[in-house]
Amino acid sequence: MSSEKFNLFSFSGKMKIMHLSWMAFFVTFVVWFNAAPLMSVIADSLGLTKAQIKTLLILNVALTIPARIIIGMVTDKYGPRLTYSALLAICSIPCFMFAVADSFEQLAIARFMLGFIGAGFVIGIRMVSEWFPAKELGTAEGIYGGWGNFGSAAAAFTLPAVALAFGGDDGWRYAIGITGLMSLSFAFIYYFNVTDTPKGSTYFKPKKAGGLEVTSKKDFILLIIMKIPMYATLALLGWKLSPAGVSMLSNEMTTAIYVGLVVVFAFDFFQTYQVNKHIFEKEVPEFERYEFKQVAVLNVLYFTTFGSELAVVSMLPLFFAETFELGMAQAGMVASSYAFMNLMSRPGGGWLSDRFGRKSTLLILTAGLALGYFSVAQIDGSWALPLAVIVVMACSFFVQGGEGAVFAAVPLIKRRLTGQIAGMTGAYGNVGAVFFLTVYSMVSTQTFFYVIGASAVFGFVTLLFMNEPSGHIAEVNEDGEVTLISVS
Repeated sequence: MSSEKFNLFSFSGKMKIMHLSWMAFFVTFVVWFNAAPLMSVIADSLGLTKAQIKTLLILNVALTIPARIIIGMVTDKYGPRLTYSALLAICSIPCFMFAVADSFEQLAIARFMLGFIGAGFVIGIRMVSEWFPAKELGTAEGIYGGWGNFGSAAAAFTLPAVALAFGGDDGWRYAIGITGLMSLSFAFIYYFNVTDTPKGSTYFKPKKAGGLEVTSKKDFILLIIMKIPMYATLALLGWKLSPAGVSMLSNEMTTAIYVGLVVVFAFDFFQTYQVNKHIFEKEVPEFERYEFKQVAVLNVLYFTTFGSELAVVSMLPLFFAETFELGMAQAGMVASSYAFMNLMSRPGGGWLSDRFGRKSTLLILTAGLALGYFSVAQIDGSWALPLAVIVVMACSFFVQGGEGAVFAAVPLIKRRLTGQIAGMTGAYGNVGAVFFLTVYSMVSTQTFFYVIGASAVFGFVTLLFMNEPSGHIAEVNEDGEVTLISVS
């Protein structure tokens, strides 16, 4: 751990790692959301239908659920430096494919593959946790998450202007191609400027690859239960693309997806059992144990916080346009106030967590979140627009502060599994997004906000079962030496 001061304007030591990591995350979000602000132009140039546009938006988040789990495992095994650099380089390929696509099918395949870049977030969580002590970790992870997350807003502001600057029917292709070049070049910048740990520190790897380690039989059962919603969400996406939804896939293809998911779940169960079968034979020593319920609670909270953020960002411009009869450009600017809050809210949630404890901060922010969404549900055309914007921004503070506080706690559970734990929690954010967007497509906007509020209340209840991280995590290196890492 670096003992230097936390100076935001420094670009050396641990601060350099934090800045380069949020920049890498920022680039992944620019690429991941590069199509959203250009969708109307893309639709015009290739003659896409409304259903096809919606399908592209769903495909954009589909692969991110398994990707975050896989990238979490790869990060723990090979280290964040190599993993981030490889992800940025490889994902520039589907980005270029999207830029030169001539048909809906080509766009759809490229977009589906680009869902993988949405997993970049997980890598930096492990990287930052290697470089910062527990008392600064919430703030550092909050800055990493909040400033990187801003990439989606930056894409929305700049890419339409870039496309216009190039002009013509192909302006959007150049704009998207440039984001691919950014991704490819930053892969090299990252690789040659960071290291996985400070000098003299050990990078602890999982004992076995292929699944998340747990330390008791009860935790094993809970882990399997927590996997089910992820598979159910992918099945829901399959259903959405079937003839019952937007008819992109035939009934046979949809059935094949369902069968495939059952097979993968069975394989996942087998792999997880192989990694953990020793716990059925003998007890894990006390000092090596961790409680999986801590992870489960954080999953539920991220489902509500990040899940609702992704869903609300997708529908908010339309909501403002319809409720207050605004033009699309005005509505987009007003709705972007929600994403803008990320620059301050997420670091704020992490900082509060460092100062006042992980659990108490989460309890307060989750309660605020529930009240926030119940308030947003009351907005209608009779409200003054400035008041509506203030209520939405206040709600978004609790949402993004909550995200910062969740990831202030994630790295304090089990160091060598941080990538996998962050991967699972991150995946739950996407599960939430798909769930809430599906609810949105079926009910009124007011009911949609009530459903999110209710999920926050459920999260608040689960939080009562979480323990405040305290004392030390014990990690054993390959030579059998035990290292104690302070978590409080």
